[in-house]
Amino acid sequence: MSTKTNCCICGTAKNCGKYLPKVFSNIEKIGRLFDNYKILIYYDKSTDNTLSSLLEYQKVNKRLLLFINDKKVSRFRTHNIAKGRNFCLNYVMKNMETYKYFIMMDLDDVNAKNCDEGKLVKYLKRDDWDALSFQTSPNYYDIWGLSIYPFCFSYNHFNNSVRHYTIIQKYIDRILKNTKPGDLVPCISAFNGFAIYRTNKFTNTYYDGKVRYDLLPKHLLNVHKQITASPSLQFIKYPTVDGRYEDCEHRAFHIMALNNNAAKLFISSEVIFS
Repeated sequence: MSTKTNCCICGTAKNCGKYLPKVFSNIEKIGRLFDNYKILIYYDKSTDNTLSSLLEYQKVNKRLLLFINDKKVSRFRTHNIAKGRNFCLNYVMKNMETYKYFIMMDLDDVNAKNCDEGKLVKYLKRDDWDALSFQTSPNYYDIWGLSIYPFCFSYNHFNNSVRHYTIIQKYIDRILKNTKPGDLVPCISAFNGFAIYRTNKFTNTYYDGKVRYDLLPKHLLNVHKQITASPSLQFIKYPTVDGRYEDCEHRAFHIMALNNNAAKLFISSEVIFS
């Protein structure tokens, strides 16, 4: 089924080789919804078979454009991912006359499930969203990338981060459970492993893995402080992320689109990968 439009499907790859065959199959299903599509993947050095899998797939699908990063990477994971996503974003923006839409998706287990790409079709016929992400099964998992009123910023940078991860997850799951298919939930930032974007609403934006609380309007930051009972931001080095220097790279990207382009960001209660 064709929407008579083109899409660039983007992702960053590192140590995800075992998931790539199923992810590629799902990408092809999604790509067939469009007249034409390009796959753009930014690769960072891995310790598994990610690179060989990408090179083998490129032989059978000429739509794959692969960039192999040979530069030294940062010690901060979110900074590296932001660099890769920005490479993809810059390509899309240079070719925005070609690509009405672009998709950013993770290339690991979350998108290596069964894909119900047909659920996307009705949304491609609508113009009431500029960014659209989706629920996952059995729960909404990407709490770090989520900003939704009154939880307007990162749970990692306020009091009781572990406790608030669960609170926010239950909050968004409850909202989506009570949202009818086709209805959309507004948000400040959401990714959850897969999101589709209307290209012309994301000019003058970029991904940033640093802590960019300066982008969030002050009244929303204050709301977040109140709901999390946090008088101030916390900058803590956790085992898996250094909160002194890192935040989810999607948040800055989405808030820039809100601030600069009045982009309409939404979450669908439907599950595409299950």
